[in-house]
Amino acid sequence: MADYVYRTVMHDIKQNILNNQYKGMRLPDERSLAEHYQVSRSSMKRALELLAQQGIVFKKRGSGTFINPLYLRKQAMFRYDGSNLGITDSFKVPGKKQQIKLLDFHVIKATKEIAEDLFLNENDFVYEFKRLRLLDEQPFLIETGYLPIKIVPELKLETLQKSLFNYLEDEQGKTVTKSFLNITVEPSNEEDQQKLNLKSTEPVGVMEGIFFLDDGTPFEVSNMRVHYHYMNFNTFVNLGK
Repeated sequence: MADYVYRTVMHDIKQNILNNQYKGMRLPDERSLAEHYQVSRSSMKRALELLAQQGIVFKKRGSGTFINPLYLRKQAMFRYDGSNLGITDSFKVPGKKQQIKLLDFHVIKATKEIAEDLFLNENDFVYEFKRLRLLDEQPFLIETGYLPIKIVPELKLETLQKSLFNYLEDEQGKTVTKSFLNITVEPSNEEDQQKLNLKSTEPVGVMEGIFFLDDGTPFEVSNMRVHYHYMNFNTFVNLGK
């Protein structure tokens, strides 16, 4: 449990920032925060480092830790934070509840391409699933994913109706911490138009990626087709040496 303390603290501070809980756009000092959350200084330092890496806060030497005003003004729909890259935790819209509807789920023999992406043998089997994600009953994303059976040998239907990455972390103590994503936009197809309520003239965002466990093992190959209204993505680049 101790390994997850800093992530819990980080998420709580991030939520407090979004709720304007800190006066003067400044966080309390590290010692005060550690005492408030009753965690070690090292856990608190790690949480603040992650927030800084994401561009949410920045440190001014001798002055303290401040909230990045651009983060509050330019919040993206997708906010991958390096500790949990799942859509459930990375996609947030204030005041709206996210739901997952399972559309399809079965076991298939890995194709050559999937086997290469997941570092499997061609004879290995994978789960193939398709899910529809909704915000307050409004569909916004169609997700098709492939998981190696050897990583999650007893995947159940009810698990697929919740966050896979949270399940992996809570039940197996494994964390998805890295991803390679390709983000494009293309004309919507018939399925996009039907499931995402798009017109034939409207585009769809496409996010294709491979997600990796913290030990470097490929965990999932995913194709996500996103309603263009929700294709708002930003990232933070650190140019330091």
